[in-house]
Amino acid sequence: MEKNRILGTSPFCLLILGLLLCLASCSLPRILVLNDPLTPQEHINLGVSYERSGELDAALKEYETASRELPIAYLYMGNVLFQKKDLERARVAYQDAIERTDDPRAYNNLAWLYYTKGTNLDEAERLAKKAVELAPDEGEFKDTLRMITEKGTRKN
Repeated sequence: MEKNRILGTSPFCLLILGLLLCLASCSLPRILVLNDPLTPQEHINLGVSYERSGELDAALKEYETASRELPIAYLYMGNVLFQKKDLERARVAYQDAIERTDDPRAYNNLAWLYYTKGTNLDEAERLAKKAVELAPDEGEFKDTLRMITEKGTRKN
């Protein structure tokens, strides 16, 4: 008789134990690693596409994703923020691009930002000169420098 009682509770205990393990496994934290199928350059390309179609928030998101591995993305972020009239964040993005890449477009665009705000014209002129120095064949940079210089001389 004693034998039957032990055998009778054993399958029940195993069933309860099995259910508890199932419940516990559902509540354990899981770490999911999502692999981004796009390269940083592909994020930039997608951002450019969004930007051209006027989807600035989507473009900014793509550039931010790319910026984790590709510093030139800060230049693109600055351009979108400039278009959105978020000039302070655009300034920071351009400065990050300058520090991380030394790209002449970042110098030129930050100079243009200062020019359009009408502030820091001395700094704008310095930045524009640096852009021309880094890319002397780029006519747009020379135009930026000329306009800043003219604005600066009119104020004096």
